Amino acid sequence: MGKLQAGEKLLIHGGTSGIGTMGLQMAKAWGCETYSTAGTDEKVDFLKNLGVDHVINYKKENFEEVWKDEKIDVILDMVGGDYTQKNLEILNKKGRLAYINGMKSSNVNINLRTIMAKNLLLTGSFLKPQTDDIKTQIAEDIAKNIWPMFESKKIKPIIYKTFPLADAAEAHKLMESSEHIGKILLTMD
Repeated sequence: MGKLQAGEKLLIHGGTSGIGTMGLQMAKAWGCETYSTAGTDEKVDFLKNLGVDHVINYKKENFEEVWKDEKIDVILDMVGGDYTQKNLEILNKKGRLAYINGMKSSNVNINLRTIMAKNLLLTGSFLKPQTDDIKTQIAEDIAKNIWPMFESKKIKPIIYKTFPLADAAEAHKLMESSEHIGKILLTMD
């Protein structure tokens, strides 16, 4: 959705999430400059060790001030709420803002002039309601473009904890706590 290209700048909020850790590694493998926010110093250090170029603790610094001159090309946001206008402000001309969740809030106030003046693109998506044809195409694209990066060790899975399927409720509580770094897996024996 964000049409990220080699050499562009990508910001992923929630960089230590399962999606964040994978997306940031993929962007680095594609030759992009990476930015991320995290909520603890431990998570900031983890992302720096993962190779993320620019990381801040959003509880200590305001990303929209720290990166106001960076001209970010693509932002992947799962926060929403008051992050929306802040994201728009730091996007480069013709920048793209993609939403996959609204953890803070799905209701936002934005200045449409910011979008028009910079010729910005806002988009978002949920995977679940997509058609089987679209999900099949996504799986084929992953097999073609992403799996080879795992095989060549350009990217690696970050697995925080596994739970048996019967403990899915516990896994979900952990995910909601945002204490984890990387993926939480359910296993079926």
